[in-house]
Amino acid sequence: YIVILKGVKYMDNIIEWIGYLASFIVLVSLLMSSIKKLRFINLAGSLIFAVYGFLIGSYPVMIMNAGIVMINLYYLKQIYTSKDFFKLIELSSNDSYAEAFIDFNKQNIREYMPLKDDALKESTYRLLIARNMVPAGLFLAKKLDENVLQVTLDYATPQYQDFQTGAFIYEQNLDHFKKDGFKFLVTFTDDLKHEKYLLKMGFEASTYHNKKAFIKTL
Repeated sequence: YIVILKGVKYMDNIIEWIGYLASFIVLVSLLMSSIKKLRFINLAGSLIFAVYGFLIGSYPVMIMNAGIVMINLYYLKQIYTSKDFFKLIELSSNDSYAEAFIDFNKQNIREYMPLKDDALKESTYRLLIARNMVPAGLFLAKKLDENVLQVTLDYATPQYQDFQTGAFIYEQNLDHFKKDGFKFLVTFTDDLKHEKYLLKMGFEASTYHNKKAFIKTL
């Protein structure tokens, strides 16, 4: 009899911890700036909450969270099946909006890459990336030599940090640079997250003038 009671108490503790886990995951989902990550993590938390509701015999909890699971699945399907509209907008070296954009996002930018105060003015290319006509990112690059272009800023705002903005530049718009005679893109970073992003975008770890670099052939 004592063994049975201990077993029941042990199961109750496990179920209670399942509830804690579900609550924690849902809480973490609300911290995500990316809508896609928010939906995925919230989906996991809601699914565990639905299981928790079933285990404790609380059908309102189970039904409500099962509904949230379905809502998350619906919006994730919308995200993956809908096609975003992208557009590159060329900017001038003293464009006031670009300056305001950089200033507003400066702290987030510097979490991933160095940012010089005169990056906008010294750039050869200044491209605002609009996604569904919403400013989603900024791309700056300057000429290093006759066929090498240095990427000095490749930034997407937090809600659009899902690689699609970068892919629009590095997969669909390389002719933008090739037509001007450039053969290589090069950038420098020591940030591991940025390095992973560059590798995903087709850059290769290398050296440039004896300095660690990431290079992409156009």
